[in-house]
This record gives sequence, C-alpha cells and structure tokens, in this order.
Amino acid sequence: MKVLITGGAGFIGSHTADRLLAMGHEVRVLDYLTKPVHPETQKPEYLDPRIEFVQGDVTNKSVLYMALDGIDVVYHFAAFQDYLPQFSKFVDVNIKSTALIYELICEWNYPVKKVIVASSQAALGEGLYIDALGRQLQPDMRLEEDLRNGRWEPRCPQEYEGPLTWVPTDETKTNPQNPYGMSKISQEMFALSLGKRYGIPTVALRYSIVQGSRQSFYNAYSGACRIFSLAFHQGKEPPIYEDGNQVRDFVNIHDVVDANIIALEDSRADYEMFNIGGGTPVTVKQFAKVVANAYGYTDYEPKACGKYRFGDTRHICSDITKMRNLGWKPTRSIEDSVLEYKEWLDSAESVNDIVEYCSKKMQDLNVVRSIND
Repeated sequence: MKVLITGGAGFIGSHTADRLLAMGHEVRVLDYLTKPVHPETQKPEYLDPRIEFVQGDVTNKSVLYMALDGIDVVYHFAAFQDYLPQFSKFVDVNIKSTALIYELICEWNYPVKKVIVASSQAALGEGLYIDALGRQLQPDMRLEEDLRNGRWEPRCPQEYEGPLTWVPTDETKTNPQNPYGMSKISQEMFALSLGKRYGIPTVALRYSIVQGSRQSFYNAYSGACRIFSLAFHQGKEPPIYEDGNQVRDFVNIHDVVDANIIALEDSRADYEMFNIGGGTPVTVKQFAKVVANAYGYTDYEPKACGKYRFGDTRHICSDITKMRNLGWKPTRSIEDSVLEYKEWLDSAESVNDIVEYCSKKMQDLNVVRSIND
C-alpha cells in the first residue's frame, strides 16, 4: 500500500514511516518543517531516503490534493501544539486540515481505505477522580488563586465528599482544559463522524506522553523527558514544578508505533477511539530520578523549584483496556525511553543554548509562574 503521513518528518511520524517501510509499504510524507520542531526548517537527516517527501502546509487544499493522489492510507499526524496564545492556529492546523482531508477524499473520490488520526491525552483534561463515597467526577480547572498559594490538588465540588482520588481515565471521559486539548477533541469528532457518514474507515488514537528519540529539543511543549535530560546533560538541576507528586503517563515511541500498525491492520479498530498510554502511573519526582540515574546522578533527590506551569493538569493516566483488547500492550519501560532519548541527545551537535531558549520562552509567555512566598 501507499501511505501518506502528514507531519511525517516529526517524532511520531518518522518512526511510523520507518516501520511501514520495513513492512514493504510505500511512504509519502507531507510536512511543512516549521519551527520550533524543525529549527533549521530543513528535512531531517533521519528521514529514510526511500520516503517520497513533499514540503507543504496541511491547511492548503491544493497541497493536500496533490499529496492524497494515489494514496491508500492516511496517517494524519500534523498538528499545532504549543503554549502560544494563537488560538485560531489550533483550529486551522488541527481541525481544518482534518476536515480538508475528508473533503478532498469525497470531492475527488480518492480510494483511501483508512484514515488514522493522532489525538492527544490533552482531550481528557484533568481526568477522572472518585470521591470518598466512590462517585466519579471530573474536576474543573484548578484556580489560579490555589496554584499561587501552593494548593495543588483539584477542589472537591460541594455536592461531592472529599478527599478526591484520581483513577485511570477511559475514552468516554473528556474534559479538555487548554486550546490544544479542545482542538484535538474537535478533530476526533470531525474524523470519526465524517468517516462513519461517508464510509471511510477511521481510527483516532489518543496518545499520552510519548517519549523517545527524534523528539524535538526546541519544542517547549514536549515535556519532562526533554526538560530533565537537557538539564542533567549540562550538569544542572532540573526544575520540578508544583510539588513533583503530579501523576503522569509515559509511553515509549515504539509502543506507539505498534499501536499505529494495529490501527491500520485490525478492522475492529475502525470508527473507534483508543487511549494509547504506558499503563503505569509515574509521579514527576519518580520520573526525574529515572532520568538522573541515566546520567549517573544516583544520589539525586528532586526538589520543588517554587514554580508551576499555568494550564497543567494535576493528575492524568489513561485507561488502555480498550486497546489491550485488540492485542496491543506497552512493552518498553520508562527507563528504555529515557536511555533512548539520552542517546539521541548525546548525538546532537550543540544543545548548550536549548535550556536557556526554552526557559526564556516559557517565562516570556507567562506559562511558568511563581508561587507566593
């Protein structure tokens, strides 16, 4: 089959392309090579030379028209994810581009056999909790006043009985609390609804925090592995926001690719949404210690830096039962992910300016904020 991967020069897309090529498929990549993911705006060297590469914008209908010609399967990975307050860009890149893919398939009768859309755990927002009586709820966004005063846990609504306890969140519970999450859940709805209406098998995959090689150093959104690894790589102590007890859900890039292939090959996945996570909850402090050990800092003890990131969720871990029922399971550990990222970082020509660049960007955007003394 001939497969189109939008955003295929990036992290998840390029690894998926490698697997598809190894399976004997032809791959075409459409990527705009935008900053900060691609700081040089050039095709990355890690892209396999067998890939047919097209540089272009997924929001441009003419570009998509040409990219879809002769294609059997589409992996739609191109996305805008950042802390920038460019709210309309989330709509253009994440939602409009998805609508255009289906519009062109229908308009020109392209014989596309399946569309696989990359979504995000951000669609879940704060995730699922239970109160002291075992009743489920999804808390509202944490108040700025609470965060400034170091009160990290979500408030318990008056109609519930505290304390609240987080639990894994399945695909039916969505509560997006930032523009990226809102755009991704809208993208899911567009893709699955249009797929059903027009008979185009469609799968939406809601990735948790994906880790591994080729993850951009310069993308401030790309998370804990980048932040901690860059700091330890330069002999610095990484920032631990809030109190470090936030629960996160990390999944290895190769486990994600395994899920991507199942979505392609298993018809039971058609017209469904799946969480793709690591299956193991990990606190930020625990993760920081794993990264520290990889860099030889075996005595490292994480310390909170007195700051928080505006818009972060407190606890989130995806329930991956539904994807497990198709035979998929995560098999790589967070240690595997960290070591792979370390090898990738060690191979970089120069990373001395990256920590300062990303830190300054987050400060300039007022994303990183200090708690009251």
